[in-house]
Amino acid sequence: MTLAADRNHEGELEVPEGYVKLTIDGLEVVAPQGELIIRTAERLGIQVPRFCDHPLLDPAGACRQCLVEVEMGGRPMPKPQASCTVPVADGMVVKTQHTSPVADKAQQGVMELLLINHPLDCPICDKGGECPLQNQAMSNGRAESRFVDTKRTFPKPLPISSQVLLDRERCVLCQRCTRFSNEIAGDPFIELLERGAGQQIGTSATAAIADEAESAANTIEGKPFQSYFSGNTIQICPVGALTSAAYRFRSRPFDLVSTPSICEGCSSGCAERVDTRRGKIMRKLASNDPEVNEEWICDKGRFSFPYVAAADRVLRPQVRNAETGKLEDASWTEALRVAAEGLTAARERGVGVLASGRSTLEDAYAYSKFARIALRTNDIDFRARAHSAEELDFLTAKVLGTNPETGVSFASIEQAPAVLCVALEPEDESPIVFLRLRKAARKSGTKVFHLASWTSPAVTKTFGTLLPAVPGEEPKELDHLDSAVRDQLSAPGAVLLVGERAAEVPGLYSAVARLAESTGAKLAWIPRRAGERGALEAGALPTLLPGGRAVADAAARTELETAWGLEAGALPTEQGKDTADILRAAADGELGGLLVGGVDPDDLPDPALARTALRSAGFVVSLEVRHSAVTELADVVLPVAAAPEKDGSFVNWEGRHRPFEIALHRSDGATLPDCRVLDTLAIEMDADLFTQTPKAATEDLLRIGYAGTAVAAAPNAQPSEQPTRSKPNQAVLATWRELLDGGSLQADEPALAGTARTRCVRMSANTATEAGLRKGELAVLSAAVDGGGEVRLPVEIADLPDGVVWAPGGGEFGKIRRDLGVGHGSLVVLRGGGSQA
Repeated sequence: MTLAADRNHEGELEVPEGYVKLTIDGLEVVAPQGELIIRTAERLGIQVPRFCDHPLLDPAGACRQCLVEVEMGGRPMPKPQASCTVPVADGMVVKTQHTSPVADKAQQGVMELLLINHPLDCPICDKGGECPLQNQAMSNGRAESRFVDTKRTFPKPLPISSQVLLDRERCVLCQRCTRFSNEIAGDPFIELLERGAGQQIGTSATAAIADEAESAANTIEGKPFQSYFSGNTIQICPVGALTSAAYRFRSRPFDLVSTPSICEGCSSGCAERVDTRRGKIMRKLASNDPEVNEEWICDKGRFSFPYVAAADRVLRPQVRNAETGKLEDASWTEALRVAAEGLTAARERGVGVLASGRSTLEDAYAYSKFARIALRTNDIDFRARAHSAEELDFLTAKVLGTNPETGVSFASIEQAPAVLCVALEPEDESPIVFLRLRKAARKSGTKVFHLASWTSPAVTKTFGTLLPAVPGEEPKELDHLDSAVRDQLSAPGAVLLVGERAAEVPGLYSAVARLAESTGAKLAWIPRRAGERGALEAGALPTLLPGGRAVADAAARTELETAWGLEAGALPTEQGKDTADILRAAADGELGGLLVGGVDPDDLPDPALARTALRSAGFVVSLEVRHSAVTELADVVLPVAAAPEKDGSFVNWEGRHRPFEIALHRSDGATLPDCRVLDTLAIEMDADLFTQTPKAATEDLLRIGYAGTAVAAAPNAQPSEQPTRSKPNQAVLATWRELLDGGSLQADEPALAGTARTRCVRMSANTATEAGLRKGELAVLSAAVDGGGEVRLPVEIADLPDGVVWAPGGGEFGKIRRDLGVGHGSLVVLRGGGSQA
């Protein structure tokens, strides 16, 4: 920090321990030892030009644009120094281009050299208008070039990946992209190639493609740049060398309307910027938020926005024609009337509410309130995935009401001496958590442990230690954890991170709670979807009311009835059904209807049961963004806004409130936020929700306040009996959803799909031999119980326990749950499927 105001009686700057005093452009300043000159100058408001420097990357001194004059002990250094690599020292005197002709001339010379081969194609360059090279050429360059020869050119663009394209002649060799790939993401697939005048950025594969004179015999086979974070290299590139296939030549920066927003891709709640033009989203960029995502976002959050304009968007209300059985467009008035009449009639037998884990806090609150007031039921659950009663107890006891100050935060992960990930694959399920884990391990020596079945990329890239476990036996492994690991988790500040997959393993949440209690480690729950934590706080659960109130607590119900202006005893008193029970009851004809908000049946524990429930329910109302398996069977379909089309907030896994504004204003007014649709529907049913707008919903939720009466003991469930292999070709399934899996938010983005990881089934060499399989062959997976389908995937050998296989768990690219009807810990059958085509 700069301590210009802290002076002693003689007027001299006081220098605390660990700080040094120096002078920059005639200004005395105190700075921390080891800080770089360029950082100290920035805080004084002195701008030093640079290209390679980035505050989150290690110093490189590659571009030399930040040269300054430095004196030590009254003697100037013989040459200008790169201020991005030289740390401050006591008594140092620094002169930047503002006070030193030497530094100014050096910077102008470097700029002239950079522009010798740089093409002057700013009008067509994607970076034009927001380019540091343009800006600094004007402020720190020469008005005329002395270079008169032909500029170097290369074939372009070269595909670093399907999403990242390279224009090599624009590259100034700042090495930001290579350092990001190696340091931050841990995906070293882009690198410096060649030497001297031929030096360039690329991969061994792109180098072979680019060199037209190279024979096929000399082609070097390189790894693809298959990173979940590749888009960050585009954003931090200070010139137009790296461009996005999705954005290239689509717009100019000065044509865009930029809106700060929050990513809806996962539960991290990353700050981002949404750029729109003429009613279309053109791109998303990471915003700087040091407390959450720093300056990074994953490729899913950056590129998966075309779904907003997908061809199957629901843009008009639809009502099923009783005579033809087909959905037909209707007015909002008619659709709401039909929905209200149908739900009112179905209310006599009961209506289940299946909310979504993607909902904003305001929308989840509206679903919760609609269920209690309009439908008079506690049959509501936002967990459109595998879930359990044990999980509900865990969320109530250990997660509800926590925040970054009282629980775990991104900062506490980074500062933790040890972290254990349980039922969580951070790179796939929470990419920014993964980046913090990698940073903590790389910078601070944090010991990262992963309780999992195999050494996944996340284990390797967080320098982690695998604690191998057979799916279903994780509780036993936690209860008998190695004493050395337990000791490290007992250190002050240690953290336990548990994912939603723990709900598929009976007893695992209980074992995690016991471990946290015995070691004193802080505990955090990291769901996969953006709205799950907010839905928990909003009470979109069968045992919880909004604001942390228990359904079974009569005083809490009375308090809520008063706050909502209801008559005494108006709220239902019985605890409701969870998602699985709602579906079973609907399938058995016990419920009169279903209200479904943004739920994909293929994500549910039993997709076949979900479809049966939708067919058997007397009346189904669907609130959806895009047509789906639910809208196909619904009686009324009501279009709702996608996240960029509305304002609201998410609550991220830390418990941090993340508000955002409308980024995309629709001119047709075809979609409304869920909270407004539900509010209007409730009015048709003679109920008032007061959630006409997200702002109104927020104010109503703040007015009732957080009561925290739903105090529960930590869960204490026992592990269940695990399935036993009875044949050599049987195996226990380990699975999770990969980040890029073709899910509903990734529609219509083929370039993003091209960077998804190769889909395969992984197993040990012994397991493959027992099943008669070899690496590269197709394996056919089917459920051990009759009635399921099958999945064909190529075999990869990995360090899984014998008798265990791993396969991708969901999305369009790996629908294990849909096709097999099984999940993590289930028994599957393997057989050969022949060689790949």
